[in-house]
Amino acid sequence: MRTRSKIIGDGIIFVLLAIGAIVMIAPLIWMVSTSVKDKMAVFALPPKWIPDPFIWSKYSEIWSAGPLLSGIQNSVIIAVSVTVVGTFTSSLAAFAFAKLKVPYKDTIFLILLSSLMIPYPSIMIPQFVMFSELGWTDSLKPLIVPGLFGNIVMIFFLRQYLSSVPNAIIEAAKIDGSSYFGIYGRVIFPLIKPAIAAQFILWFMGIWNDYLAPIIYLNSPEKQTLQLVIASFNAMYAIQTDYPLIMAASVIALLPMLIVFVVFQKQIIESVAISGVKG
Repeated sequence: MRTRSKIIGDGIIFVLLAIGAIVMIAPLIWMVSTSVKDKMAVFALPPKWIPDPFIWSKYSEIWSAGPLLSGIQNSVIIAVSVTVVGTFTSSLAAFAFAKLKVPYKDTIFLILLSSLMIPYPSIMIPQFVMFSELGWTDSLKPLIVPGLFGNIVMIFFLRQYLSSVPNAIIEAAKIDGSSYFGIYGRVIFPLIKPAIAAQFILWFMGIWNDYLAPIIYLNSPEKQTLQLVIASFNAMYAIQTDYPLIMAASVIALLPMLIVFVVFQKQIIESVAISGVKG
């Protein structure tokens, strides 16, 4: 009876998870399907999930329909520079807050955390005024420079992750003559790589999909990020009911996120597994 109950329970869980997976992946499948349809097939009833025929011309047309290539380049420059440099500075800050004896470090950390409670719209105008006085408007600098100094959420997450690392490891490295940067590079970084990977992909995704900050600072079409380019596609071609072209551009915008996930999926899964064991 217990075995039968377990089988029934597992079956119910599997069905619920399968339904959830279908609900989550259906919009993605519809987006890809729409990108290879003609205009009329988009509005067909009942909906056609499998196009007949497949029309791939929109994937070549999007490159001449707007500044898509420059949008991709700008988004890559912003996302890669901020996440790579910002992840390094965030991990250093987390190491300092977690393991180093710094005066008033707990107070400083609480002040950093309190900044999370400030909504972005309340600092949006003062920040814009500051960057405009520096002459940084209509450039990528306002989107890059602040992130180079780290991410508060990542610092908090890595600090909590490092709190479980025994201090004896740090002390042993000090006795061996390692500097703080040596301890970070040889001891700390290998330990927190899974946690860094998990936070890296979340931060990359947030920057890649950001729309509010770029629309505030960027005006020139050649300076716009990919999300602004797709928004202009939506405004321009939705009137013409050219949804296949909009969806083709959206598929192109999705590819970098898939690549980042494929590259870091091992570390992300390892981070979840380690967290589960510790919990």
